[in-house]
Amino acid sequence: MAFVNTELRNKIVELARQYHSENKAPAFVAGETYIPPSGKVLDADDCGTLIDSALDMWLTAGRYADEFETSLAKKFGKKLSKLTVSGSAANLLAFTTLTSWKLRERRIMPGSEVITVAAGFPTTVAPIIQNGCIPVFVDIDLDTHNVNVQAIRDAITDKTRAIMIAHSLGNPFDAVAIAKICEDHDLYLIEDCCDAFGATIGGRGVGTFGDIATLSFYPAHHITMGEGGAVLMDKMNLARICESYRDWGRDCYCKPGQDNTCNKRFDWQLGDLPAGFDHKYTYSHIGYNLKVSDMQAALGVSQLKKLDQFIDKRRENFDLLTQGLKSLGLDKYYHLPEATPGTEPSWFGFLLTIREDVKISRRDLTARLEELKVGTRLLFGGNLTKQPAFMHADFRVSGSLAVTDLVMENSFWVGVWPGIGPAHVDYMVNTLAKVTKELLP
Repeated sequence: MAFVNTELRNKIVELARQYHSENKAPAFVAGETYIPPSGKVLDADDCGTLIDSALDMWLTAGRYADEFETSLAKKFGKKLSKLTVSGSAANLLAFTTLTSWKLRERRIMPGSEVITVAAGFPTTVAPIIQNGCIPVFVDIDLDTHNVNVQAIRDAITDKTRAIMIAHSLGNPFDAVAIAKICEDHDLYLIEDCCDAFGATIGGRGVGTFGDIATLSFYPAHHITMGEGGAVLMDKMNLARICESYRDWGRDCYCKPGQDNTCNKRFDWQLGDLPAGFDHKYTYSHIGYNLKVSDMQAALGVSQLKKLDQFIDKRRENFDLLTQGLKSLGLDKYYHLPEATPGTEPSWFGFLLTIREDVKISRRDLTARLEELKVGTRLLFGGNLTKQPAFMHADFRVSGSLAVTDLVMENSFWVGVWPGIGPAHVDYMVNTLAKVTKELLP
């Protein structure tokens, strides 16, 4: 792209970088500074890249979107990626892609059963219902807060067509075993990696075990583009279908500002349209408009370069919390999170579950922690079957959800994000010890 005044452009970008560098966050003061459970870490490079994109005045997906989709797929371990407006939209696009008539006998049809968990975020499950399918909820493991693999085996029927599950709080589920189950029963596997970018199983990245995977770039996540997400896959036919659903349902796959990529724009005959009807206005799916702007993608390009250091910091904070809590004997009162065997998590949060024989109210505990400036969150929807949105939905429960209910009642998590350092962790550990002592009978 040619610019009228490259020198002036570079000066503007450099001034933006300087402006950001000179606006430092205030120093942490224990007991006064709130410690959020999640957050974003942005630097001068992020600001400069964002301004560079804004100066293009292109606005819709452009050069930065192309760069980010290519770099993201390579970093993640998939061949292809499609950007979208959020991780929730990515989940919707991922599942809906597998319902396309273009997949013929392999498409997921309405009424199909899809195995998932109730202990998670609602938009991992909502696309199943939104596409007229039936979620089948199974229980989780208490230590890893991930799906119980045997419960999946027990839930399979002749109606089962897919498994759609998130890697919980950055801790991978046993994707090796679950991928084998899918292979044995001819099921799709959709991996929600929104909380787990960079986690590995036997050295292999999460999201590379299934047919399709998703990421979120909301500010709470491992990298951010503000609002944003991505769907990742290896097969071009899935990428084209996903793009169609994302871009109004159109059959054309030209990028914004381009025409006739297929070299037969006026030579198609699809549906009952007249021969030669403009391919740019031919629609093969009942789609959405879930596209991103190039400014969002520009931030993604910059943030992706820092992913590894962000993940290292999350792991460091997780280890510091574990060591600190154990050193004060708090594992006597709480189940502490454990990595799934054979994995290296990319931690999103640090989940604690009050032990069943400990008479502490989770509500009182989290309220007091918040009062003392330690931010907390629950494991999202707790037991989704008890949420108002799902109470009248068509779903099935396979086996017991006893652990899910325990997590709903007794679990909460605190932050490990890269904006937290040793001083924050030390205060968090000591504050939890203090509040635990206060609340014990």
